[in-house]
Amino acid sequence: MDALTVIFSIFAVLCGIWIVWKLVSRRKSLPCPSWLYRMVEMENPLAKNSQAKTILAGLGVAEGMTVLDAGCGPGRVTLPLGKEVGPSGKVIAVDLQQGMLDVVQRKAQQEGLAMIEFVQLPLGEGKLPPYQADRAVMAAVLGEIPQQAAALQEVFAALKPGGVLAIAETIFDPHYQRKAHVLDLAQAAGFAEVGFTGNSLAYTVYLQKPS
Repeated sequence: MDALTVIFSIFAVLCGIWIVWKLVSRRKSLPCPSWLYRMVEMENPLAKNSQAKTILAGLGVAEGMTVLDAGCGPGRVTLPLGKEVGPSGKVIAVDLQQGMLDVVQRKAQQEGLAMIEFVQLPLGEGKLPPYQADRAVMAAVLGEIPQQAAALQEVFAALKPGGVLAIAETIFDPHYQRKAHVLDLAQAAGFAEVGFTGNSLAYTVYLQKPS
């Protein structure tokens, strides 16, 4: 079997997983399993407006800040956030699956990012502490949460007055959420839109808690 055939076979398998995942996700919440973390952590070149560097570019993260990564997955955004806040800051990595948190913790240890705190809990069930974070991120995670409105209310409460939340979505994610839907939920929670970058393939919207 030549290299091209192997690549095509892997691509076909991944496409099959994506299609099944999307169909099942229409009926019930189905978070990406931790054993698929390598697929989730890859930055899609067709979805630049939801890549970690784009999210951070508009979020205004500074050294010493506390940032909540709500639904961190395998740490695609968590690790860059840790480098931005530095040793004097803190990144709170929250995920439902301990397997995902284990992946992030292993990578953080390898890179010497001791400022990352790991918290296992479900979003939208009233369990998220009021962290008083300066910034928050929800990257390709909102569609995995059964109680989306409650989750955004929790994140709102976890931010300081004037804090900013970045929500990133891409159509390549089986749980993709339309911007209009995200804004309806966010505004109901008390957020105001303060920035946006994106297109039909991917976007990041920035939402602020009033001061």
